[in-house]
Amino acid sequence: MVKRNVLSKLSNKELENYLTPENRFVPEAVQMAFEILEERGRIFNESEKTNIQNIIQQKIETEAAKKHEETEKWKDHITNDPSAVKLYSRTLILVSSFFLGTFYGAVLLSLNFLKLKKYVPAVFTFLFGTIYLPLQYYVYNFLVENNLVTSSRYSPETFPIILGPIILIIIWVTTMPKRIVYRSQSYLFPILFAVVMLFLIFNNYYGLFSSYFLMRFSE
Repeated sequence: MVKRNVLSKLSNKELENYLTPENRFVPEAVQMAFEILEERGRIFNESEKTNIQNIIQQKIETEAAKKHEETEKWKDHITNDPSAVKLYSRTLILVSSFFLGTFYGAVLLSLNFLKLKKYVPAVFTFLFGTIYLPLQYYVYNFLVENNLVTSSRYSPETFPIILGPIILIIIWVTTMPKRIVYRSQSYLFPILFAVVMLFLIFNNYYGLFSSYFLMRFSE
């Protein structure tokens, strides 16, 4: 946030730099510099005032465009267009990963990358999901051994449960083609895979899935 008292300490020459077309300051700073100079007796002709207002307006539009671009990057663009590629949706990956584990979501995201022929991200995502499974197990055991697991919703054990899905979404946003428009892929494989994961989770072999959210319902 721009503070007026900070700009007020600058010299007129320094403030003039805020009014040049190539300046890198935010529009609020440019406006304040203009007002402070006027208060100090600097007289601007109509042409100069128009140029300064154009600079401010251009900066406002540039900032708005950047914010829109950032918003678009995180939006999920699903369509009914039959020509669009079929992928597992970001929502499906996020929600299912929370209940069925990061490995489950990593497999679905890896299949998305394979569909787009992005083989390096596909392998990386699959390996991440595979490594995250034992990592979550060891973190959970550490928390149990140190009596850090509680019944509270804010128990430390929920951190790795939430962190894994969030990382998967970050991988999607940073690696997928920007603003990719796609159709939802069939749910047949996710359902079958979910059945397998539910079997593994509730049997909890070697306690590997003890930290999973669904295990709370079996206690």
